[in-house]
Amino acid sequence: MTRTTCPYCGVGCGVIATPTARGVRIKGDPDHPANRGRLCVKGTALGETLATGGRLLAPRAFGQDMGWDETLDLIAARFSAVIADHGPDAVAFYVSGQLLTEDYYVANKLMKGFIGSGNIDTNSRLCMASSVAGHRRAFGSDTVPGQYEDLELADLVVLVGSNLAWCHPVLHQRLMAAKSARPGLKIVVIDPRRTATCEGADLHLALAPGADAHLFNLLLAHLAETGRIDRAFLHHVSGLDTAVAAARTSTLAATGLEPAHLDAFLRLWAETEKVVTVYSQGINQSDTGTDKVNAILNCHLATGRIGRPGMGPFSVTGQPNAMGGREVGGLSNMLACHLEIENPAHRDAVATFWNAPRMAEKPGLKAVEMFRAVEEGRIKALWVMHSNPAVTMPEADRVARAIAGCDFTVVSDLWAETDTARLAHVLLPATGWGEKSGTVTNSERCISRQRAFLPPPGQARPDWWALAQMAQRMGFSGFDWQDPADIFAEYCALSGVAGALGSDFDISGLGGANYDTLPPTHWPQAAQKGGRFFGTGQFHTPDQRARMIAVTARLPEPLSPAQPFRLNTGRIRDQWHTMTRTGQSPRLATHLGEPFLELHPKDAARLNLAAADLVEVTNDYGRAILRVMISDRVTPGHPFAPMHWTGETAPSGRIDALVPARTDPVSGQPASKSAAVAIRRFKARWYGFAISGADLQPRCDYWAKAPIPGGWRAELAGSQAPADWAGWTADLMQLGPPTLAVTDPAKGLYRFAFFDGEQLAGALFIGPGPVALARSHLAANLGTANRAILAGLPEATRPDPGPTVCACLNVGLNTILRAIADQGLASVEAIGHALGAGTNCGSCRPELATLLSRSQSQEAAQ
Repeated sequence: MTRTTCPYCGVGCGVIATPTARGVRIKGDPDHPANRGRLCVKGTALGETLATGGRLLAPRAFGQDMGWDETLDLIAARFSAVIADHGPDAVAFYVSGQLLTEDYYVANKLMKGFIGSGNIDTNSRLCMASSVAGHRRAFGSDTVPGQYEDLELADLVVLVGSNLAWCHPVLHQRLMAAKSARPGLKIVVIDPRRTATCEGADLHLALAPGADAHLFNLLLAHLAETGRIDRAFLHHVSGLDTAVAAARTSTLAATGLEPAHLDAFLRLWAETEKVVTVYSQGINQSDTGTDKVNAILNCHLATGRIGRPGMGPFSVTGQPNAMGGREVGGLSNMLACHLEIENPAHRDAVATFWNAPRMAEKPGLKAVEMFRAVEEGRIKALWVMHSNPAVTMPEADRVARAIAGCDFTVVSDLWAETDTARLAHVLLPATGWGEKSGTVTNSERCISRQRAFLPPPGQARPDWWALAQMAQRMGFSGFDWQDPADIFAEYCALSGVAGALGSDFDISGLGGANYDTLPPTHWPQAAQKGGRFFGTGQFHTPDQRARMIAVTARLPEPLSPAQPFRLNTGRIRDQWHTMTRTGQSPRLATHLGEPFLELHPKDAARLNLAAADLVEVTNDYGRAILRVMISDRVTPGHPFAPMHWTGETAPSGRIDALVPARTDPVSGQPASKSAAVAIRRFKARWYGFAISGADLQPRCDYWAKAPIPGGWRAELAGSQAPADWAGWTADLMQLGPPTLAVTDPAKGLYRFAFFDGEQLAGALFIGPGPVALARSHLAANLGTANRAILAGLPEATRPDPGPTVCACLNVGLNTILRAIADQGLASVEAIGHALGAGTNCGSCRPELATLLSRSQSQEAAQ
């Protein structure tokens, strides 16, 4: 049994992993303060994602497997030559919130203190850089003031730009449990979409996309006009008058809200002292994200509702160690321990501590700038660690071309077949979750251990080790640690230097702790400051006063007739980033198994589209083909698409190819939720669905692949019919000739079944339109002796469960609807008692509530 930490979102849940003869048993750690034993469906399924098949098992250079020594010699020589010929700014590291803090520390030390460039940035730039910039402008430091328990202690929780139920499920469960125990707790959701989080809210404000700063400006003006300003706390704050003057330029019309809804929100926020405002990517991922963050912070600073139990602004991060990366200086414009790269005293202190020969003197390139420099040839050697920028960066196609054209690219990853890894000259096999050891910091500043409980496969090695080995080969000293504990001890000691300079980040007291047994620990430690910041009005600016920022709010640029839709992007419930981990779990693929475009019924009618049609989504930057999902959860003109699919899972579903490289001028964070696009029907001549025990090899305009027990499933479509269906099918299925076939070429209907002896090895269904089949039934029959499989439907005695709603217990939509109707179920709890759905991780409870509501509405209408 090993206590470790989940590798997914920034909640930072504690996990107990127990290797068994059949794999690894996973359960939540009841003693971890973040989750208290709870896990979401992704965390629960971690044991299903630990297979080593397909892993990169040895270093690979220019297509050939090599030993570590010769590979590291090659990397060190190439980086050294570029630095010698073109200077330190001609090289760059692009790192990740998937790294452990110790890995981050070594990379930051090597680049900023020894190579002498600031060119190390992280994929966290894409998710929370605006929050960092807003904190630094307001507080003088990147400090999250509160803790998770504030959600339970508050009387009002406002969720803005945060689908907490899907993106931070365990926090949502904690919040809903608090509301159940104390019904007076009010919840407001501010989001253009009606997300799963809205199901538990008292008020949903369907704000006009991009109007968040206008809304919080109106709130600040209301607070000033109604005398809700805390004059005593303002002794610790500057900038009130200019901030309020700017706020008064915002208007109701900009928000798109009904006056009564706006008034209800303003009164509720103003009249409730214990209020927490939670914000996430809907705020940060904007070209005005920093201003939006400061508009929120202004309201809390003006009322003194910060740093005390049950109140404060709260940025929740997207990755397991996004916060650790911020602490250790993983961003190009920061130094370790919340020190400032622009501050000479800070630079000198860090250089002295590291005995650094060539300290970076200015910020490096932020992510979008970095890949533009790669494209232009200014960066000639690039090392990407645990990230997939050829998929996730804005203008992803352009970024992929830039990486392909770089003189020398190194990628550290678990897998050789990712969109980015395929472009690299050198691949380094890294250790993954369960194999590596170190620390991470979650959204509430809790440092937790990730501990190894599996041996590394093949020659996989920790990232800190590879970096340290390269540093030594480049002739640098100070990189001779023996294990992560040595790195952590050095990091803690550096934080003590930072603390003496006035930094908020000082964990030097942990340096002497037993690293192996280090429990989850918040900084500052509770005995010092109660675990919160700023309640006493002490900030980290030169005069120790917070800064209210005058925010002149603006909306996104108007749309054009050629591109009349504004595309919102984000995550779905059961997948994570580009699915290199979650994409291995059949259970996690059952909820939403292919890339989709969520489109309002009015837009669908205007475009003459029906559910399950395919559409082309295009703009000046890229193209995607997506499945239509018609839903009134989105507003007209503002469709939504998820960001998880890649060249391995659905090449035409790479949604970030459509996102422009437009960034916030302060934070450098890209605007990922406002791309202008055109939408039109994809003119498919045929559609298909396949299951196979072999890895499917699709070759058509549209395909989306997902795992099922014992094999794969795929959705397929093409604009041209193959000249030879038999040959095309053989290439796709990799199973030899079909055993059974039903064809009607005149109608464009083809159905093939493949058997290995008596066991079903695969099946393919082709039709002229979207193929109506019981997909979960077909997937469940792989490996059986069912010779009636080409009917595509289950027998009457085995009703189709339908698409999965509860992934934890594999409960389908049809099963739930039948139980509601047949058993008269009238609550989510009753569904759980009858079927088990919603009783494990709870992530599906909002969807169960929606199904109940719709069923009850249909009954009332009859």
